[in-house]
Amino acid sequence: MPRPVTLFTGQWADFPFEVIAEKAKSFGYDGLELACWGDHFEVDKALESDAYIQSRKDVLEAQGLAYFSISNHLVGQCVADGFIDERHRAILPDRLWGDGDPDGVRARCAQEMIDTARAAKAFGVDVVNGFTGSPVWHLIYRFPPTSDEMVDAGYREFADRWRPVLDAFAAEGIKFALEAHPGEIAYDIYTAEKSVAALDGHPAFGFNFDPSHFIHQLFDPVKFIDRFADRIFHVHIKDSKVTLDNVTSILGSHLNFGDPRRGWDFVSPGHGDLDIDAMIRALNRAGYNGPLSVEWEDSGMDREFGATESAAWVKANDFTASAVAFDAAFADE
Repeated sequence: MPRPVTLFTGQWADFPFEVIAEKAKSFGYDGLELACWGDHFEVDKALESDAYIQSRKDVLEAQGLAYFSISNHLVGQCVADGFIDERHRAILPDRLWGDGDPDGVRARCAQEMIDTARAAKAFGVDVVNGFTGSPVWHLIYRFPPTSDEMVDAGYREFADRWRPVLDAFAAEGIKFALEAHPGEIAYDIYTAEKSVAALDGHPAFGFNFDPSHFIHQLFDPVKFIDRFADRIFHVHIKDSKVTLDNVTSILGSHLNFGDPRRGWDFVSPGHGDLDIDAMIRALNRAGYNGPLSVEWEDSGMDREFGATESAAWVKANDFTASAVAFDAAFADE
């Protein structure tokens, strides 16, 4: 049976929930991955009122849309980031920002992530996708001189901040799926291994596989699936295109997305370097049967056109593994 194709609502938070649900249905999606910002899924309201939870379900059911996960990337980012500044102020509600004291922000956001697990359970999903933040991202270039001890201390800090959150997730029967991503504690295969090890293999910790963040790092996204087959809790379909031309830089040159001078950029699924056939085969090997959730980002394309095209493209390229060998008909009876 084909996997459900959902739309992540994070890039559509300017639309009221009822509107994006109606649009997603018209675009051809089977369901939504609800972002915990805008008015799509508000954690505090979900814990205050069963009626709020029911209101989300009613909107989805009216459109015939399924739901499998919620996502709280913005709050998760603030749990373990090494520096809390105006960037974080822009992504947090006042009740979590408070007076902006970094330790207070981190503590409030950690509690909000615990509350997100409780809200997910009340809503009836078992996966929360998100970010973790990172105490070591600023050390990536190894200059000024950066020791292994400094990096290891950062991973211990990450584990100390996230282990109580993950324990709460486990107590609720909810999985946390980190979207491995530049700026996070895990952004490639080796840092993902180091993150799992720092948490002593915590069973509630896994990954929201998103190939777009690996393509521009120039490693094969399929290798990530194969390495973490038992920890792929959710999947994003998102594409990126590398456009290195001996002038552009893989580091992005501090240029905003959509700037043609960048050495890579996010593009609508099917318009970049994603090998979806290889990805689907790897997901089949991993036994992943959950949703394929389109996270639509393309500064050069109308988003409603792109979202519609993406739903059809993903459905046309998804397939299940064969239950028999192709040459089984020639076997001796």
